[in-house]
Amino acid sequence: QVQLAESGGGLVQVGDSLRLSCVASGVNFRNYHIGWFRQAPGKEREFVAASSRPGSGGSAYYSQSVQGRFTISRDNAKKMVHLQMNSLKPDDTAVYFCASSTVALSGIRQSNMYYTWGQGTQVTVSS
Repeated sequence: QVQLAESGGGLVQVGDSLRLSCVASGVNFRNYHIGWFRQAPGKEREFVAASSRPGSGGSAYYSQSVQGRFTISRDNAKKMVHLQMNSLKPDDTAVYFCASSTVALSGIRQSNMYYTWGQGTQVTVSS
């Protein structure tokens, strides 16, 4: 089982950048897809990005709302996944969570397919 912890959130201005990090502890990090999700007040948790495990291609997946602005990267040796967020908008304000899964790739965007979650990190984009 893997445990996850996020860091890197903060208060920024519109157009700024932030880099979130998710560090894993435990064994077999390479066996897991790692996803980023976010939840704004009064809204449901939504998919942001995911990095599939090396055995499933090691590919990146993005939601349409962040495609072209956010980049997910993975360092298997350090057991870390980063989310580089550029051109931030007020709509990006949310608590961001990383989570792990071993689901088939068809479910990689579905939050209910992830079973281990970090505690979350707040991102606030001020206009």
